[in-house]
Amino acid sequence: MNPQSTYSISDLSKEFDITTRSIRFYEDQGLIKPKRRGQTRIYSLKDRVRLKLILRGKRLGFSLAETRRLFELYDADKSSTSQLHTMLDLVEEKKASLQQQMDDIKVVLMELNSAEQQCRAALEQEK
Repeated sequence: MNPQSTYSISDLSKEFDITTRSIRFYEDQGLIKPKRRGQTRIYSLKDRVRLKLILRGKRLGFSLAETRRLFELYDADKSSTSQLHTMLDLVEEKKASLQQQMDDIKVVLMELNSAEQQCRAALEQEK
């Protein structure tokens, strides 16, 4: 899709394959701020980019509060330096959390394998 200057809620909904309700939720959370023409929401290119970033952050495991924090940092000084430092901190936290989850999964898999072997051995003894 070629970047336009404005978008309707249905344009964004179709482009990002999300519901209009989701878009309105992000608006209610203050993450995007469309203009209004009567009851019609008019989304800017900035809103479109923010929606894309919200969805990317969601896929990466960022909470809406963390995404909001990044947006607030950017809005405060329009400099990406503090935003990038914060992003690096968040990435490190996510990586550490995922590594811990991976370690936990490995332990559970080892325990399940052990339980499976014990069950199979017990079944063999029953024969």
